[in-house]
Amino acid sequence: MRELNKQNMIDILYGCAVLGTGGGGPLENGLAMMQKHFEKGETLKLIKLDELPDDALVATPYGCGAPSAEGKNPKFDGLEISEKASSVLALEALESHLGKKIYAVGSTELGGANTAEALHAAIEKGVPIIDADPAGRSVPELQHSTYFVKDVPIYPMGVATKFGEKIVIQNVQNDFRAEEIVRAIAVASDNMVGVADHVNVGKVIKNALIPDMITYAENIGRLLRETNDAGGDVAEAIASANDGKVVFRGTVTNFPWETRDGFNFGEIHLDGEGVYSGEKYRIWLKNENIVSYRNEEVDVIAPDLICMIGENGKPLTTPNFEVGQRMTVLALPAPEIWTTEEGLKCFGPEHFGFDFKYRPFKR
Repeated sequence: MRELNKQNMIDILYGCAVLGTGGGGPLENGLAMMQKHFEKGETLKLIKLDELPDDALVATPYGCGAPSAEGKNPKFDGLEISEKASSVLALEALESHLGKKIYAVGSTELGGANTAEALHAAIEKGVPIIDADPAGRSVPELQHSTYFVKDVPIYPMGVATKFGEKIVIQNVQNDFRAEEIVRAIAVASDNMVGVADHVNVGKVIKNALIPDMITYAENIGRLLRETNDAGGDVAEAIASANDGKVVFRGTVTNFPWETRDGFNFGEIHLDGEGVYSGEKYRIWLKNENIVSYRNEEVDVIAPDLICMIGENGKPLTTPNFEVGQRMTVLALPAPEIWTTEEGLKCFGPEHFGFDFKYRPFKR
């Protein structure tokens, strides 16, 4: 167990925004959520999986929905916004239902806002956060989780809206039903809700997660900061240190997208520059970047990570793009569990309706 200070947590969130592959929520939202903790000088305990007691109760608080770049929806005018984060409200609903307190929390995915939800909830509840993750990146759907691959039940689930409404889902038929139910609540709640799920004991949790993922994100965030400070190439530094590859550099020419059924769907179109001059790149996304094409040939495929760095050396998230914006696209390898038969069935290209199979990107 070690103590995370302000700089550690900022590095974690920047790293998570890179690993979020465009999803996981805006980094700015995550930093804003943590600001009061930073101002108070609050710290947080990070606990390794092997330090987690077998009988300790763990839950996963996060936000679920599709962050929009559009303006405020007048449909929700007049509704009072809760002072507490919806993920914390969901966690409290779950504790109330169980009649037990949570020993520690975990992150549901690595993302600039969603990992902040877990950091924030841990500080608010005075508990540690686990140095592990069930995705190793950001993912669009609730069943895109190593919990699902390892047959750990998602329920009971606490769900809360930003308007303070709390719901406990005591059971669901399967994770796909959980996805549909929670997404429906999100659509009715300005496309975002807080969730706390996968509550279980340490003995189960330890066998279901990808270890050391928070530290992995922190190392990427630190490298990003140090490379930026030195005036270096952030994308190249991250790729080189993590068995990745810079796959394209260019300018956004078009970004058609829509929010539908609680997801952001769209494409990012790029014209190449430098050594990529005269070439084109296209990324298909469902909240997160799922498949990319170089000159209309399939290039990088989920579960491998398609990450984006802006010309200022900072990570980019959807749908926050403008035509003419410059970016570098880099690929990072997926955690090993996603490349197994069970992992690809859950989170490979065929799940998203593509007729080609996964192949690792060429390093």
